[in-house]
Amino acid sequence: MLGTTKFLQNGRVNLYYTYRINATVALYKAKKIDYILISGDNGTNTYDEPTTMKNDLITKGIPASRIYLDYAGFRTLDSIIRAKEIFTLQKFTIISQKFHNERAIFIAENKGINAIGFNARDVNIHYGLKTQIRERFARVKMIIDLLIGKQPKYLGKKIPIG
Repeated sequence: MLGTTKFLQNGRVNLYYTYRINATVALYKAKKIDYILISGDNGTNTYDEPTTMKNDLITKGIPASRIYLDYAGFRTLDSIIRAKEIFTLQKFTIISQKFHNERAIFIAENKGINAIGFNARDVNIHYGLKTQIRERFARVKMIIDLLIGKQPKYLGKKIPIG
C-alpha cells in the first residue's frame, strides 16, 4: 500500500488515506493478499505515514504480524523499487487510487518489476483537484527519473516478507 497523510492541512481526514485503508482491509479479508507492505514517508520525527497506517489497519482487524513497514518510501519510485530490492517481493499488488497506480505500474514495468494495481475508491474532482494538478507534474518528473536512471534515496539490507 502506498502511503499518504491521514490528515489534511485543514485538520480533516484525508479521503485518499481512508479509501486506501478500506481497500487494503477488504483485500486482506477476502484473502487476496497475505501480507501488507506500507511504504510511505517518515522523513522527520513528527511525520510517520507507515506507522499511522499500520495502527489503523490493526484497529480494523489486520494482525500486526502481517504488516511490514517501509519508512523510506519518500516517492513512488522509491516505494516500487524498494518493494523488490529490500523486501524481496517478486510479485505484488500496489494499493492506491487509479491515477497513482497508473504511475506506479508504469515505474514497475520500466524497472522489470512484476506488479499489478488495485484501485482504491477515488475522490470527486472538486475534492482532489490539487492532487490531480500535482499528479501532472509527478508524471513529468517520473519520466525524467526513468530516463536518467534515478534510484531510491535509500536502499540498505534486505528485509524479506513472509
